[in-house]
Amino acid sequence: MKKVISFDLDGTLVDARYGDMVWNAGIPSEYAKKYGMAFEEARAFIRAQYESVGDGDITWYEIEHWLERFSLDVAPAELLDRYAEHIVLLPGAREVVGTLGDRYTLVIASNAARIFVEKELGETGLSGCFSRVVSATSDYGMVKKQEGFFLRLLAELGVLPHEVVHVGDHALFDHDVPSGLGIESYYLDGRDGQGGVPRRTISGLKDLLEVL
Repeated sequence: MKKVISFDLDGTLVDARYGDMVWNAGIPSEYAKKYGMAFEEARAFIRAQYESVGDGDITWYEIEHWLERFSLDVAPAELLDRYAEHIVLLPGAREVVGTLGDRYTLVIASNAARIFVEKELGETGLSGCFSRVVSATSDYGMVKKQEGFFLRLLAELGVLPHEVVHVGDHALFDHDVPSGLGIESYYLDGRDGQGGVPRRTISGLKDLLEVL
């Protein structure tokens, strides 16, 4: 019997455009202003720096690291506030969270830094819908690509893998890794059959109401 539903956040419940604006508009614009560069040139440089690290590395998610690395004076909270209008729930998110919350314990399990997670949940009014909110990078010092993340989460929740469902939009972090532990995992809008890996996929959040 399922007891817990675990959700990724960015690209799963909240439109990924918000994070994109902070990382790929906010930081490059500050860099361009400080170093007298055209915005597009600054953005190309910044994106190349991100890619040199990759999303499997914890520093990818640490906004303080990047602001310090580029010697930018803007505060993280100021950047997050600047683009708050882009914090938008994905279709069906509120309905799905409300419906499933009546039957299951709901959890957020995100790679995003806690400053992002709290901002997004606060702006959308979903903060009180989850029994536990975990930022893998801020709280556990790891990325969800590690089985250790899900093992620690299971231990803290006091549940077994078969009692949990996880859903998210990253094929490896949100499907392959938890599935390997026996967690029933759903890859949201998964169109990537890379490596021939069979995946449970859903085209939208409302599909969860049918499969659970």
